[in-house]
Amino acid sequence: MTFLTYLINGLSLGSVYAIIALGYTMVYGIAKMLNFAHGDVIMVGAYMSFCSVMYLHLPPWLSVIVAMIVCTLLGITIEKLAYKPLRGATSLAVLITAIGVSYFLQNAALLIWGSAPKVFTSIFNNVESFRLFDGQLVIAPETIFTVIACIVIMLVLTFFTTKTKLGKSMRAVSEDKAAAQLMGINVNSTISLTFAIGSALAAIAGVLLCSSYPTLMPTTGSMPGIKAFTAAVFGGIGSIPGAMIGGILLGIIEIFARAYVSTEISDAIVFGVLIVVLLVKPTGLLGKKITEKV
Repeated sequence: MTFLTYLINGLSLGSVYAIIALGYTMVYGIAKMLNFAHGDVIMVGAYMSFCSVMYLHLPPWLSVIVAMIVCTLLGITIEKLAYKPLRGATSLAVLITAIGVSYFLQNAALLIWGSAPKVFTSIFNNVESFRLFDGQLVIAPETIFTVIACIVIMLVLTFFTTKTKLGKSMRAVSEDKAAAQLMGINVNSTISLTFAIGSALAAIAGVLLCSSYPTLMPTTGSMPGIKAFTAAVFGGIGSIPGAMIGGILLGIIEIFARAYVSTEISDAIVFGVLIVVLLVKPTGLLGKKITEKV
């Protein structure tokens, strides 16, 4: 039962990483930008949910919607103010800007909410745990709903990008911005929509993460954001199924490393596995090799 418990916890943590990684892979796949401020949008989403429940006394499910709305607007604002002026700039300029936005959000949260950790109340607080095998295996409701949310989000995003007009516009912009613009696609609106979707996913991930690990502080999203980016690269950045698979595998590896090796070096093991995978398959598990004609 201990092995099953670790496996289920790994699936839960991995599903959170996968949801965050889906946001990363959407933005990179469409805009070809690495938005390292994405992890801090997770933190903002968690704070919005926390404040909605604690101070506005909203129902937990409604606090998630509030967090999604705020983070969606935040994502669009970040794209307009920080990234849009750098649309034709070098990757290094975009990377430095992303790091600057990340530190700005962290310090803004520090000024607003302070450095003291907040105790986040799970949005599934009133839902009973699931008990299997005569109570020997207890599955928290956060685990079940996190895994379900991850699968549903992945399926919806896959359908959206392959079957809808807006999704096809995103894929066109991803292939060639100039050609897409000539075909009548509004590139700026498409990229803004991508940031909006990614930021809404970050809000969901932030609430689910803090529901399972109920400590909230201005740096809450930093390490999960980095690990989710690792998961996106692991699965093949730009691939929606790859982001999900990479996130889940990363979560399982981390939990088993903590349980059977050492909690101190579990992160090193996670990143070590990534290095090995990239040495064997540089494009990630589901990434496609792109051949450029010269």
